[in-house]
Amino acid sequence: MESLLKDTVKNSRIPARLDFLQSGTGLILGLFMWVHMFLICSVIFGKEMFNLVAGMMEAKFLSSSGHGWPILVVFAVAGVSAVFVVHAALAIRKFPHNWKQYKILRQHVKMMNHKDTNMWFIQFITGFAMFFLGSMHLIIIMTNPEINSIASAGRVNGNVMWPFYALLLICVELHGTIGLYRLCVKWGWFIGKDAKKSRKRLQLLKQALSVFFIVVGFWALTAFYMIGRQI
Repeated sequence: MESLLKDTVKNSRIPARLDFLQSGTGLILGLFMWVHMFLICSVIFGKEMFNLVAGMMEAKFLSSSGHGWPILVVFAVAGVSAVFVVHAALAIRKFPHNWKQYKILRQHVKMMNHKDTNMWFIQFITGFAMFFLGSMHLIIIMTNPEINSIASAGRVNGNVMWPFYALLLICVELHGTIGLYRLCVKWGWFIGKDAKKSRKRLQLLKQALSVFFIVVGFWALTAFYMIGRQI
């Protein structure tokens, strides 16, 4: 009996540990995407600025030839891909497994009409989309790791890929900002004595960050599109 009780307690910790791992991988990906967005948006200040930033990522300043090592980008993308796969695998546990479960979930969301619940549903939808969009983007970069204004503009304009990147941008920024907001609420980060006021401030900050990153993201996407038109 005692052994059975210990096994039950031990097994009950597994979901909590998986949630912790999901939160950790989500935090890593969310912060990475913010840094990634700032680097990408350097194209707003011109092709030369973007090439300078891209050169730093390939460690061109350490290369005697000045060409750098694009393989570093492959290693970086491989690391991000590993975290991405782990996070997606853990998140799928909470997804509806069939259409009936999805309908029940949607009915509960409509019935509750709660801001945090609505945000979770948006995160669920964008997460599902990113499973395909994000995977495709990572494969594209790994198979063609060269990063400069011309190569990146070619990826945006080639085969009319700009709608793909526009949709990916929206999904990433909504999913990421909502995810980081929910992490703060879940783990009590930046929550003061008045939890209700703290949550409202975090919601406003989340909305501001979503708008900011989507706006500058589309600005950068437009810059790449215009560069591609000139090639």
